[in-house]
Formats: sequence, C-alpha cells, structure tokens
Amino acid sequence: MNRLSFLGETPTEALRNAQIQCGEEAIVISTKKIANANGYNKDMYEIVVAIEDDEIQKNMEFTKTAIAKASVESEPIKAQVYDYKEEILKMQSLLEQVQKTLWKPKSQLYDLLIPPEFIDVYTIFEKNEFDSEMTYTIMKKTIKELPVSLKTNQKKVNDFFKLVLRRVIPIKMEQPLRKEQRKIMMMVGPTGVGKTTTISKLAARFAYKMEQNHKVGVITLDSFRVGAIEQLQAYTNIMRLPLEIVKKPEDLTEALLRLKNCNYIFIDTAGSSQYDIDKIELINEYRKHVYELPIEKTLVLPSNVKHSDLMEIYKNYSILDIDNLIFTKLDETKSFGNVISFSHKTKKSITYFSIGQNVPDDLIAADASFLIDCFMNNECSKEI
Repeated sequence: MNRLSFLGETPTEALRNAQIQCGEEAIVISTKKIANANGYNKDMYEIVVAIEDDEIQKNMEFTKTAIAKASVESEPIKAQVYDYKEEILKMQSLLEQVQKTLWKPKSQLYDLLIPPEFIDVYTIFEKNEFDSEMTYTIMKKTIKELPVSLKTNQKKVNDFFKLVLRRVIPIKMEQPLRKEQRKIMMMVGPTGVGKTTTISKLAARFAYKMEQNHKVGVITLDSFRVGAIEQLQAYTNIMRLPLEIVKKPEDLTEALLRLKNCNYIFIDTAGSSQYDIDKIELINEYRKHVYELPIEKTLVLPSNVKHSDLMEIYKNYSILDIDNLIFTKLDETKSFGNVISFSHKTKKSITYFSIGQNVPDDLIAADASFLIDCFMNNECSKEI
C-alpha cells in the first residue's frame, strides 16, 4: 500500500486531482488545510490517499496516454482556429478596401472601380473634399495612362497624381515690374476674408522685400466697416506709404492721379456678403469710373470654406469681371481639394497664398507644388 498526497484550492478539487491520478479505488486517509502552501503562496487543501502498487502504475499509464492523446488532438484544432482567424482578418481587410473603392454615385457616370494601388490617393481626395466629378476624371485618366510597371510603387503612383494635379491648377507666376511700369490691383471679396491684411502684406512685399524696391500706394474704398480705415492707416504709416481714402466713385480718378508715380497701387474695397448685391454693384460703380485704366480685379477667398460656397461667392462677384484669385487662411484648414477644384472650374489663376496673420511674412507667391503638397499632406507648411 502506497500513500500519495494531492493539493487543491478546495477539498473537492484536491479529491478530483487524486481520482484523476489514482482512480476511483484510491482510499482517502486524511484531509487538511495548509496555510501558505509551499510554491503557491496561498492556502491549499491536501488529501492523502492510499493505493495498491499495481493500481498506481495502471492509473499513471492511463493518465499519461490520455494527456498525450489530448495534446495531439488539440494541436490541429488550435491551428485550424488560428487559420480561420487569419482568413477572417484577411477578408475583413479586403472588404474595407472594396468599401473604399466604391463610389457614392450622384449619377450613372460614377461606375469607376478604384484599383487597390490607388486607394491611398483616393482616400486623400475624399479627405480633401475634392470635387467628385474632377476626382472621377483624374482617377479615370490616371488608371488609363499610368504604366503598369509603376502601379506597384506607391511613390511613383503619388508622383504621377501630383503631375496630373499640376496640369489642372491655374497659376499666375509673379513677375515684378520694371522701373517704368505700373500696376493697379483691386481686392474684392466677402467680409472677413483678409483683404486689408493681404493688401498690407503685398504693399510691404513690393516696397521692401523684393530685389528692387518699388513705389507703392494704397487706396481704400471701405468706409462701411468700423475701424477699416484706421487699420490700413496704421499699416501704411509704419511702412511710410501714401494712403488715399475715397468715399465716392467719382473721386477714384483723382486719387489714382495723386498716386501716378507709384509702380504698384492696391485698392481695398468694402467686404460684403456674397448675397448683398447692392454693395457689389457699388464696387462696380467705382470700377466703371476708371474703366479706361487696366485694373486687375482680384477675388480674395478663404480656403477654409466648402467648394459650393466658393462657387456661390464667385457667381455673385463675377459681375466685376474677376481676373485673378488670392486664397487666404491656408493655415486654418486641412482640406485643400476645394481650392484646386474651384480654381480649375472657374479657370481663374491663383496669384498668392496667405498662410497666416503675420505682416508681411505670411504671404507667398502662388506655386502649384506648394498647394499639391498641402493637399497630399492634409496640412499647410510654413516652411517654404
């Protein structure tokens, strides 16, 4: 007769361990609680059983065989479960890719399936609120024209998209005037887009920051906004530039004559809602009084509004025969698809970007590569 000891967190568990090892024939001799049992660091229950020698051997062999059999049978099961899990994850990933490539069509035109290698770029287009029709056209063109050998290289794919975008962004390059030349720019646009600040930046740029300093003059027609004239006076006083204040359309000609020696003349206008047609018409009255002069009408727009809002603004300001665009507040948005889509649809060239409030530093001459980098990175960098 041999004695064997078995432990368990409860008497029942200790007995079950004994029966597993020694079988139902084992005779329980004693049961006791062991405080802080060695190797467990907690209270355990010990059961001591007695069993014949041959019974021990028989039960030990049975236990070993059962354990070995269970191990062999359980491994494939685990492997199968793991394999299924991997397959499910793969299927989930593929479904997500399919979801990304499916268009939300507004018409039957949008039946284009985006290849997997274009998904990252397509996602950028979506995040940037790019015009859906333009996105469709660009994707279709790229799928057709991009060589198959380049489609597996994500950098090459991105570079090709950048090349296509460069072709659709109208940019008017900055060309400083010669000493005897003259240019008049009238800034128009909604309230709060930064026309006055932009004029101050441009005035400082051409008066002091170019290779050749030019003579610069400023005219303000904005007598509606509280503090508008004072703001511009403060800037022109600091820069020691002449400022003409005009309150009636018929007085604009005389103001321009007083600034006849200036190479650059910037005209600030009153901001208004795009729906306030009367104020826009008033600006047009000023323009008509000097129709014989080549005045560039520049529409100043915020980059942090929707494409549809930009189109609405342009629609109502188009009675002024807009020549160029300046976009402000590029530092206040992470979506630039509206800027690209709008300039392409209107066919109006972008001349400058305002990227902050600092005068005169936060203004840069328009550059397609800069705008595309903002678009691809969802962020406007001030490190030019």
